[in-house]
Amino acid sequence: MSFLNFIFGNKDKKALKNANNLLVAVNNLEALFESLSDEELKNKTKEFKSRLNEGEELINLLPEAYAAVRESSRRTIKLRHYDCQVLGGVILNEGKIAEMATGEGKTLVATLPCYLRALTEKSSLVITANEYLAERDAKWMQPIYEFLGMKVGFVLSSLDPLSRKEAYSKDVVYVTNNEIGFDYLRDNMVLRKEDRTMRDPYFAVVDEVDSILIDEARTPLIISGVAEDNSNLYRKLKSIAPKLSEELLDPDSGDVEKPGDYVIDLASRSIELTNLGHEKVENAFREQDLISEKDTLYATENLKLLDMLLSILRANLLFQKDTDYLVNERKIVLVDTNTGRAMPGRRLSGGVHQALEMKEGLDIQVESQTLASTTFQNFFRMFEVLSGMTGTAKTEAEEFEEIYALDTVSVPTNLPMARKDGEDKIYLSIDEKYDAVVQNIQDFHSKGNPILVGTISVEASELISKKLKEKSIEHRVLNARQNEQEAEIIAQAGRKGSVTIATNMAGRGTDIVLGGLPESQENKEKVISLGGLHVIGTERHESRRIDNQLRGRCARQGDPGSTQFFVSLEDPLMQIFAPDRMKNLMKSIGGMQPGEAIEHRMLTNALERAQRRVEGRNFDVRKRILEFDDVLNEQRQVIYEQRKEILFDESITDLVRTMRADVLSKQFNKYIPENEIEANWEIEELNKVLSNEFDLEVNIKNILEKFDLDLPKSIDDIIENAARSYSLKIQSNEEIYKEAEKQIVLQVIDQSWKNHINALEHLRQNIGFRSYAGKDPRLEYKRESFEMFQDFLERIKEDSIRYLSKVRVTADESSKVSSLSSKNIVTNHPDAPSAFEMEEKKESPRNKASNQNVEGNRKLRRMQAKANRKKR
Repeated sequence: MSFLNFIFGNKDKKALKNANNLLVAVNNLEALFESLSDEELKNKTKEFKSRLNEGEELINLLPEAYAAVRESSRRTIKLRHYDCQVLGGVILNEGKIAEMATGEGKTLVATLPCYLRALTEKSSLVITANEYLAERDAKWMQPIYEFLGMKVGFVLSSLDPLSRKEAYSKDVVYVTNNEIGFDYLRDNMVLRKEDRTMRDPYFAVVDEVDSILIDEARTPLIISGVAEDNSNLYRKLKSIAPKLSEELLDPDSGDVEKPGDYVIDLASRSIELTNLGHEKVENAFREQDLISEKDTLYATENLKLLDMLLSILRANLLFQKDTDYLVNERKIVLVDTNTGRAMPGRRLSGGVHQALEMKEGLDIQVESQTLASTTFQNFFRMFEVLSGMTGTAKTEAEEFEEIYALDTVSVPTNLPMARKDGEDKIYLSIDEKYDAVVQNIQDFHSKGNPILVGTISVEASELISKKLKEKSIEHRVLNARQNEQEAEIIAQAGRKGSVTIATNMAGRGTDIVLGGLPESQENKEKVISLGGLHVIGTERHESRRIDNQLRGRCARQGDPGSTQFFVSLEDPLMQIFAPDRMKNLMKSIGGMQPGEAIEHRMLTNALERAQRRVEGRNFDVRKRILEFDDVLNEQRQVIYEQRKEILFDESITDLVRTMRADVLSKQFNKYIPENEIEANWEIEELNKVLSNEFDLEVNIKNILEKFDLDLPKSIDDIIENAARSYSLKIQSNEEIYKEAEKQIVLQVIDQSWKNHINALEHLRQNIGFRSYAGKDPRLEYKRESFEMFQDFLERIKEDSIRYLSKVRVTADESSKVSSLSSKNIVTNHPDAPSAFEMEEKKESPRNKASNQNVEGNRKLRRMQAKANRKKR
């Protein structure tokens, strides 16, 4: 690699060389901007915007804009951007990831590109990992922006829609990845354009980008609605689960040591039934009259029962209380394993949440169904310019480039790193490990060092807390149960002699000041003389980045610090991926006493290899999720764009006219096919359909005779009759009907889309069985999902025209239009023919129907052409 770098040059050096040129320009302007009065500095924003409007390139404004922000920061919050922070700001503006060591002041770095991009008067966002950081950073950086005449907002989950919209309207907005993702989905579900909260995505700086775009990318964002109540079924299936036993495999050969009914894969957190298990479950279902004697377990109607049983097994065997979830106020509260934070209101899909409720003896909530969904990968790829910053990105540079087209550049630190990292101490059992952790705490506590103990789970943090209480060591605990006290606990974690036990929530974006708060140089010097903050990791996380973030809590900005990780062979990571030969080697070492640890670089390297294997597996999971969501995303973009056009159009009368022509043409061709003899035409059936479903009273036989059986002319006449009938109906309340048209079509789209994505999810869950027939499940999914999308588009047109044909509104009902219930106006038509097949067959007569359909045809053809391009 060094030879290639010699020939082609280092990527980072090239990027930093270009950024250095801009840094020199910023530094050369520093004296000039220091000489400006407050008023002159404030007026710079107006000047920059004026120059942009006159056609000047944004990049040409960068040196002056960055100099203005640096000077504003110095005057308002008494912080001056270091050169390395300006370099980071340049890299972010270029749409890249800036890897900056923890403690380098990334929060301040984000102000530079955000101010510059906000000059365009488009959305400029800072995406944070949690609400605590969003609110803290917005309030902390607010004086810098406001001094330059810009407004700052932040979005919290507690905000009402009006406050949320106001926050997004600000020049620079701080928001969590979850909130902005859900707001995007909600904006595409509203029935009035006034209810949309967000501006179009333009520029975003993602703080802790590896956590948000990689660690959290495995979980899609889903907005759910109430579905059916299956609580009784869960109770029936509950009695079956204990009768099933695990099949044990030899870890080396993979041979069956003990036959069983299911196999647990800890790596993927999944459970699969064996052949024996299939038979046992099938018989158990029959005994409880859940399936008939003739039915099989894998009949389409029985797959749901099988999924529910597997959900119960997963809940009982793979989800641990106080690690994966908490029970709070008789509710299951999920815990984010990456941050240690509780996630109230979030629910697991696939029936696992209901199974957890049953496991803990709680009321089983009604199952939900998906109303809208997306993934972080596809959401963030919508931004025109996406950038990010983190202390740990290089290990995932390949994924950033492959998935997001983001280059990663390492920015040099302001001061040399002075941290001492100890080799991992490895113990045979968890108990021995925790005893060693407590002893290490005692040793450093006796010297007066502040200590931060990082744990992966709530359970581990409370166990260590209990042991420290027995030793009479005063300490504070920060985990999902004490989320509200986070700021106060972290603020004092750097005091001399303090001991803080924290789950991973302390690992991202938190600043521990040596000496504690309020800041005191004297207190800081005392702590520095003792060696700074000592960080203890109680086990290795499955991601190296999380460990590195914990290490980065100490030795910030050149301060001293030390870290030590403790590991046992019973830790989850070791159980899944540690080589068996390493376990056997340690257990067979002669003379090894209880509580004795092994320290060796070879063992630490083996742990890191295990972590790399987990990261590789997680990357594969994320890629697979993305492969399936890319199919849905193409359809989502078509629908959301069409929906947005309808929402913002003053009138969709032309679109309705076009849809009506398409639907009536299709009905005509269905009952009077052009390639059938006259004796096979179903004229009376067509009369009934037009009358019953579309409120159109015509005599098809007379029309056919009138045009001498010329089918295209007959279709045109029917369409003209329908148009006249509809025009007569709406002429007395035209404005009300215009709004009704939009409301009904939007709700038809929403209801149909909900049914469509749930059908696609069902297809995705079961498409794997196609591999048994020698077919590629991914190709099969793409093919079938597109066919379903064609039917979906056709269903939208038919349902919309059906209800618009029947709807009746009066002036007194105008206020009720916006509250029409979508569930009452939409039905399913699973056998609906393809909209695109109909387009190809009857293009000519539909074009003849009316020359005034140009605008409506244009919109509809655009939507269908996009879908056709996906097909090719």
